[in-house]
Amino acid sequence: MIRILAVCLGNICRSPTAEAVLRHHLPEAEVDSAGTSDWHIGDPPYPTAIAAGAARGYDLAPLRARQVTAQDFHDFDLILAMDDRNHAELAALRPEGARAELRMMMEFAPDADLREVPDPYYTRDFDGTLDLIEAAAAGLKSRF
Repeated sequence: MIRILAVCLGNICRSPTAEAVLRHHLPEAEVDSAGTSDWHIGDPPYPTAIAAGAARGYDLAPLRARQVTAQDFHDFDLILAMDDRNHAELAALRPEGARAELRMMMEFAPDADLREVPDPYYTRDFDGTLDLIEAAAAGLKSRF
């Protein structure tokens, strides 16, 4: 069983969306999400993210934000960053000898021709975020 951690900035929009989508499309995987910041620890996902996910059959409501830790690099096989800033912060946090592979989420959706998942907290495009994450989930599913 593969263990996957999805990471964005606050863990209230992109990464909990990715967690719910990946759990649905990769039921054999263990999936979690986290943020690089500590701004929203313990908070539920952003209400619009919950609603957009629910419209497609994903339940984000029970999820709660947490901050990524160095231990996550030992506990997970694959850590997926939503954007370059998150990737850089994760790379700086990564302890020596950690087993987790650090990748960009969109590497698994090459047809989307995007490197990053734009933050819908700012773009307000929650459906577009779901489209990108679903495309990446399909790419991950084909590999595992």
